[in-house]
Amino acid sequence: MRREELTALAADALRAAGASTAMAESTARCLVAADAQGLPTHGVARVGNYCDHLKSGRVNGMAVPKVVREGGAAVLVDAADGLAFPAIDLAIAEAVKRARTHGVAFAGVFNSHHSGALGILLEPVAAAGMVGLAFSNAAACIVPAGGAHPVFGTNPVAAIFPRRSGDPLVVDLSLTQVTRGEIMLRQKRGEAIPEGWGCDADGNPTTDAGKILLGGSLAATGGVKGTMLALAVELLCCAVVGGTLSHQITGLAAKEGPPIRSGQAFLVIDPGALTGQDVYLERVETLVAEILKDEDVRLPGARRRKVEAQAAAGGMTVDAGLVAELRALAGS
Repeated sequence: MRREELTALAADALRAAGASTAMAESTARCLVAADAQGLPTHGVARVGNYCDHLKSGRVNGMAVPKVVREGGAAVLVDAADGLAFPAIDLAIAEAVKRARTHGVAFAGVFNSHHSGALGILLEPVAAAGMVGLAFSNAAACIVPAGGAHPVFGTNPVAAIFPRRSGDPLVVDLSLTQVTRGEIMLRQKRGEAIPEGWGCDADGNPTTDAGKILLGGSLAATGGVKGTMLALAVELLCCAVVGGTLSHQITGLAAKEGPPIRSGQAFLVIDPGALTGQDVYLERVETLVAEILKDEDVRLPGARRRKVEAQAAAGGMTVDAGLVAELRALAGS
């Protein structure tokens, strides 16, 4: 299937569920970009879940994001309980604009929703020749060290670094052994999960994806260290930006319930305001050359770009059942 065809189909499904055209198109673009880059856990497999939230009122399909507070290099965007992507588009654009003036900018989004693959959201930052960092909180699934109940979300982190030539370096990871999206995908397929990925609501290790999603927990990346990083992201996205604390969020898997109201934070840095573009680019390329001295090393983001190029050349392979679901949701 061509990328444009899948994007139009996903947007039609979201519109049919109550999303505005702007919201549907922004969301579809980001989800399909994830599929095109080989990230199906953050792709159009999410559309059905988003549609459930639109229909039940967990998402306001007519929401229009807006800047509600600003001060120099800082800006705060209210997503107004809509899907996250239009608000993030606005936040990133504002941050890039302000970084051109101030050398650095910080943008926050609150009253938001699931933010997908953060590395994809940062691509406009690299296109502007700037460095970007992104953070988001989510429904609680990480138990604090020594604790018994989940307090922090998967709380993903991403970073992007433009290069003189070649694709940007992209670091994109959740702070759990595996993303919640992977658990959701396994549940949808009726597949068991490997041991060590998570526990049920009673804290017992489980291979049942459903038990993890219904009050269970996910193992943090790096144990206690990953838990501490999740704490830092939680404070950035909630205490600083105003998102709902992860333990107060009703998870994505629930079709009905209160709005998600998570938070996202974005830091944009103009290297030209610090070492200067020439020094920045020289250091990046010197580091890349050193990394690539070992034959089997792969640069972060390289696999995504390779898959994306293959999708552009030969079309995208999408599960037939998922396509049928999207067409049913779109009423086509």
